[in-house]
Formats: sequence, structure tokens, C-alpha cells
Amino acid sequence: MVSGNMLAEHAALIGDPARANMLIALMAGQALTAGELAANAGVTAQTASGHLAKMVQTSLLAVEKQGRHRYYRLAGPSVAQALETLMALSAQEPRRQRVGPKDARLRTARTCYDHIAGRLGVALADCLQHRGYVELSEGAARITRSGHDFFCDFGISLSDTPKRGRPLCRTCLDWSERRPHLAGRLGADLLDRMLALGWVARLPQSRALRITPKGQAGFSAHFAMKSDWSVDPTSL
Repeated sequence: MVSGNMLAEHAALIGDPARANMLIALMAGQALTAGELAANAGVTAQTASGHLAKMVQTSLLAVEKQGRHRYYRLAGPSVAQALETLMALSAQEPRRQRVGPKDARLRTARTCYDHIAGRLGVALADCLQHRGYVELSEGAARITRSGHDFFCDFGISLSDTPKRGRPLCRTCLDWSERRPHLAGRLGADLLDRMLALGWVARLPQSRALRITPKGQAGFSAHFAMKSDWSVDPTSL
């Protein structure tokens, strides 16, 4: 049972602007050095070292040492999920204002730790639900029998055996779209498969994903996504 003191401790750690910027930088799913995180937070290396030690101690971050460098990453999907939820909550503004990231590339397609977010992530979830491959309801998701066949044909091997307690499929409230995209092991496998196929590519030092011409064709042919999925409604 989580106590109020434990909750307050983690909230206080995330609530510091420098630490919050470090955590956001790690939402791309890639490990970063202390120097890279210090630059993202706008603090000195010494200050960053203190922040990082606290977050490792409280299991917000994990650290790996390779040679002379230490690489920091989010401790797991649960940390990423908590951050994405807080980002969506923090971005709540009057309807006349745009919510979510200002960068158009992030709004179109980005990583949410290890799965796809933005309009691409939401459009994928919509298409898979419309075609009867997944069933979404109140934060939960279930892969249907036809969905298992579809994902298998797409090159994703699904197993009902839990991996470290992680669900096979769940939804995540999208920061910018305020609608669900797919997370869990399925969400991670979809991102890995689309990277391998060359449908999307990571942009350096960014959470944004570039959608390739091959990807545009693939999303239309394999997922029956409408051609206007990438249009930002706030720009109309």
C-alpha cells in the first residue's frame, strides 16, 4: 500500500523543473549521459549529478555504466506512463488554445517511451479498433482473435505470458490528442516493427518520428488509415 509520504516524495522529485526536464528528455526511450541531461535541464554537471542520484535512489531512473560513461534511462514503462499522464494534465488549457507540444513534428508522431504517440498513434488505435483487431475501453485494451492473426501476419509474435508483469495491451492517454493510443507490449512491438520496416525513423535528439514515404504507403495498405489522419485540426 502506497503511503501519502511515499507519493509526496515522488511528486516532489518530479516537481522540480530541472528534474522534470531530464525526465521529459528520457521519454524518447533512449538512454542519455549526465552531461546530455544537464544540457536538457539547463543546469551544471554538478547540479545534474545530485538530481540524478536522487532519482536513481527512488527508482525513477535506472543507470548503466559502459566504459567511462554512465547512461541514464527511465526505470520502466510505469514511470513513462505516469509522466505522460502528468504531461496531459499539465497541458489542460481553454479550448481556444492548442494543447500538447508546440512542435508540429511531435504532434504528428513521437515516441512515448517505447510506443507511438501523437496523431499517428491515435490513428493506429482508431483503425485497429474499427477493424475489430483490438477492443478499447476505459484505459484497458484487449486483442481479439482476428487481431492475433493480423499482428502475426504483420511480423509481431504475441504471447499471453506476462513479461515482468507488463500487460500485453493497454491504452495510454495521448498528451496532445487527449485520446488513447496503444501501449503495453503490443505498443512497443508495433514501434519496433515499424522502425525495422523503415516506415518511421527516429529524429536525432528528439522524441519526434519521421514518417517515410514507405510508411505512408504501408499505413494505408496494411492498416487502412485515411489519407487525412495527419492533418492537425487546430490548423484548419
